[in-house]
Amino acid sequence: MTVTSHTRPAADGHPSTGELVGRATEQLSRLLRQEVALAKEELTEKGRRAGRGGGLLGAAGAVGYVGLITLAGAATAALSLALPVWAAALIVAAVFFAVAGLLAATGRAQLRRAAPPTPEKTLGSVRADVDAIRERAHR
Repeated sequence: MTVTSHTRPAADGHPSTGELVGRATEQLSRLLRQEVALAKEELTEKGRRAGRGGGLLGAAGAVGYVGLITLAGAATAALSLALPVWAAALIVAAVFFAVAGLLAATGRAQLRRAAPPTPEKTLGSVRADVDAIRERAHR
């Protein structure tokens, strides 16, 4: 290994300015790599949880849909005792479309208020690192 002037200790035995800058650069680079790795890990875990939750919600929706079709048939059959079958089916369909519209409007409002997924732990860690660097720089 070749010793360059910026890695050679000063005459008083303390590291030179160049060596200190080199160490700081290396440590900052390592810190940034660790923070990026932490963010990737955190987002991957959130993605897995969201995937599992979405799959379960999809299955629940499919089963609920079958139940809803059955309920619609039962409601139509019950109304057809008092009205013509076509009128009973039309009323049941109108009720279901009204409920679907209400659910769609509510869901859209919820999506608009949803915050984008962020790696909160990593952001907190980065803020703490920046604060520590600023504090040491002001000493």
